[in-house]
Amino acid sequence: MTTIAFEKTALPIIGAPMAGGTTTPDLTAAVARAGGFPFVAGGYLTAEALAPLIDRMRETTENFGVNLFAPNPVPIDRAAFDAFASALEPVAAERGLTLNPEPVDDDDHYAQKVDYLLAHPVPLVSMTFNIPTAEVVARLHDVGTQVAATVTTPAEARTGAERGVDALIVQGPRAGGHSGTADPTRSIEDRATSDVVRDVLAEVDLPIAAGGGVDGVEMVEALLQAGASTVVVGTLLLRTDEAGTAETHRAALASDDFTETQLTRAFTGRPARTLVNDFVRTFDSIAVNAYPAVHHLTKSFRAQAKKDGDPQGLHLWAGTGYRGAREASAQTIVKELGAQFAR
Repeated sequence: MTTIAFEKTALPIIGAPMAGGTTTPDLTAAVARAGGFPFVAGGYLTAEALAPLIDRMRETTENFGVNLFAPNPVPIDRAAFDAFASALEPVAAERGLTLNPEPVDDDDHYAQKVDYLLAHPVPLVSMTFNIPTAEVVARLHDVGTQVAATVTTPAEARTGAERGVDALIVQGPRAGGHSGTADPTRSIEDRATSDVVRDVLAEVDLPIAAGGGVDGVEMVEALLQAGASTVVVGTLLLRTDEAGTAETHRAALASDDFTETQLTRAFTGRPARTLVNDFVRTFDSIAVNAYPAVHHLTKSFRAQAKKDGDPQGLHLWAGTGYRGAREASAQTIVKELGAQFAR
């Protein structure tokens, strides 16, 4: 079996690709220097905007990955979407914002980014939000790129294997930010990531990286013992010096005002784990499955909350291990998490 790119690092730690500016070039460089595997976050970017981030990554290391959002259109219940938009309107108006009530759809420039990666090959491309098609997998293989699929269930893992992916990134339900599930409408039950890893390995024989709820060295060890070769860390990097995390978000992660996390569709129309704040408490019960329409609907609201330093209106992505996040260099954090498991 061919060695997967993320298994060639000194330490079995992956820096999660956190889209929207959280994963910065400085963060990926720090992960690489520590001996971990860095991922360039390609979500929410055009191919033109992604290109210089990849170029910067090549200056640091030859062994890295690029993560893309795979298209996964979900039919919109227009009545439910309209009801959600109407409920959000008064709150937005208080902040001087005008919301566009028409659903906005896009594929996150997926085809253009795949074309760029075919013309400028990288060691590994991972997909989240959906399993890549066999055609895309084959095209990437043709230019020497390995492909990993983010999966959350054994069924998704089987689909990935059938389509020819080289590896799986198993995401447990306790991970922060968006769930990578290929079925964003499903009810996601709370389970330990190690249990999901074992279930996947019982049915699919592929190299696995695993993440979700990682709060320290003991969790890293548990996931490795469950059968993962590498552990994905995201939330523990949110407060690091190199992360692009908003100051309001950083403060909330350390604040006693926020005591729990929850999966919600309220911010983007796709299940994502966040610290529970007023926005979640107000809108979660009427949230709809409508990504990226809800993402676009609430974008200006969230941007204003960030500008105002308002944690009650901001998407405070966080996994269940968020209390383990601390201020330090990402290089230090990655080394501490992986040093005793050096390959």
